[in-house]
This record gives sequence, C-alpha cells and structure tokens, in this order.
Amino acid sequence: MAQIQYRGTGRRKKSIARIRLLPGEGRITINERDLDDYFGQDTLKVEVRRPLEVTATNGKFDVIAKVEGGGLSGQAGAIRHGIARALLEADLDYRPLLKKEGFLTRDPRMKERKKYGLKKARRAPQFSKR
Repeated sequence: MAQIQYRGTGRRKKSIARIRLLPGEGRITINERDLDDYFGQDTLKVEVRRPLEVTATNGKFDVIAKVEGGGLSGQAGAIRHGIARALLEADLDYRPLLKKEGFLTRDPRMKERKKYGLKKARRAPQFSKR
C-alpha cells in the first residue's frame, strides 16, 4: 500500500529545496544526513523546525529534504519555505498560522549582478587624481 506523502518546493537566493512530508516521529533528514549533522549552527536548525512548531506538528511528520545551491543560510530558508508549502498540502487550516509568520512568502532578495566597468555589483575601481 502506498504511503501518504506531501510535497513542497522551497526557494531562497540560489537554493532550491524539494521536501517530502511523511507521517512519522519527527525526524528531519537533509540530503540523506540528519539535521544536526547537516547544519552546525543552532539558529539554522531552529529556522528549519519553525513551521512545524508553529502548526504544532513537530512529532507528526518526518521531513525528507533534498537541497542544492547557495550557502547554508539560503538552504535553511529554502527548507523552511518548502516545509511550509508541504504542510499546506497536508491541511489548509494551517494557512493563517503560516501566513502570519511569513513562511509562505518567497524571499525575493537575490545577489545583484556585476556591472561592466566595476569590480563588483557596486564597487568601483579606486579613484586617483594622478
């Protein structure tokens, strides 16, 4: 018999996370590694768990995440966004809670492109009178 699973895709900066929620004890697996092994900082671990805490589903679902691109902070944000979207698929009653916390909003901030004539996006070459 096929097991019930809910899917969600989360994005932040250059990171993309594909999330699967399965009924379980609350284990969080990221790229086939445990949450504590994958993220060193406690703040990132807390950020990933926030949608589950807000909806009081901490021990009800196992989270399996595949994430790629960007840095650790962007990946944590992408996972949080994906978990929130998957929880919506599981139960639409969570929408006001997740919306209030801002977990359903895709963070639009991206790295600014480098412009020609400059060293970085806005950093100009050093000026010298002579």
